[in-house]
Amino acid sequence: MRVVEFNGAGGPDVLDIVERPLPAPGAGEVRIRVYAAGVNRPDIQQRRGLYPPPPDASPIPGLDVSGIVDAVGPDVAGLSPGDAVCALTNGGGYAEYCVVPALQCMPVPRGLSFVEAASLPEVYFTAWNNIIWLGRLGEGESLLVQGGTSGVGMAAIQIARKLRNAHVFATAGTEEKLSVCLQTGAHHAVSYKGAWDDELRALTDGFDVILDAQAGPYTQRQLDLLRPDGRLVFIASHLGETAEVNIRQIVRRRLTLTGSTLRPRPPAYKGRIAAELVRDVWPLLETGEMTTRIHQVFAFADVRSAHQLMDENRQIGKVVLAVNAERAETIGRARDKEKN
Repeated sequence: MRVVEFNGAGGPDVLDIVERPLPAPGAGEVRIRVYAAGVNRPDIQQRRGLYPPPPDASPIPGLDVSGIVDAVGPDVAGLSPGDAVCALTNGGGYAEYCVVPALQCMPVPRGLSFVEAASLPEVYFTAWNNIIWLGRLGEGESLLVQGGTSGVGMAAIQIARKLRNAHVFATAGTEEKLSVCLQTGAHHAVSYKGAWDDELRALTDGFDVILDAQAGPYTQRQLDLLRPDGRLVFIASHLGETAEVNIRQIVRRRLTLTGSTLRPRPPAYKGRIAAELVRDVWPLLETGEMTTRIHQVFAFADVRSAHQLMDENRQIGKVVLAVNAERAETIGRARDKEKN
């Protein structure tokens, strides 16, 4: 099978397509014939040598895929060859076949193509884990999403609006992206290139939850924006690994500062998120009340161009690789059987 590997750490030119043996599913795993694979920010960081995979994970990049179950390992219930699925992987998504824990697989939402389905797992898992589980976003609370047109940002905006009736604010870097934040469901959107915290103070008296990937100098500014009992949740630290914060303020206002990375978590943890997504989010995707935005689809052989676009931060929504060009854009029949 063809896979994408790194020939070192660096720019998109370190991505090579090579031939590797077909993997076999182990206990509790399935093998997916990959039709489409999402391109995510962690893939870029891994390519740069800044995000090494866990010891038990595949070194092949790619954290979400869609396709057809091709083989089933021992101790797997509820999935069989021919099922159309999308899945959060532990790595290995940039390949024609990928082995995934069965618990991390979900049916392709009815009416969505395999390209659209491949855009869902990583961003919706991340958004759910951080704003619903860690951020404990409650009914009618206020949420700030830093970077509202990232895949995670757009998922978070929709989850907060549709499932928590939250008052949602977002930041973005261009007028086009600010407009997309509002189209996605944010009530207000401000540019992070200006005095974003002052602009937000003019719009609201504070936030219950803030979702951020920047950290560094943003940290105290965001703590200052939280209401009493507010929660600041980090999913990355692009602007700096460390920050000076006012501990007394955290204590007196009962603030929570937390963060997460999903990749090292066990399948059982991810499986619980998958079950909640299928229960609460998938029906809204099937009716069109929630949507996924595909910025661009690249041919598998053009993976370097996909990474170049991500390096330039030009995307709005998800970038997807069409691993199987003939099937990637077809509709996945999740609850029927689709023959290989």
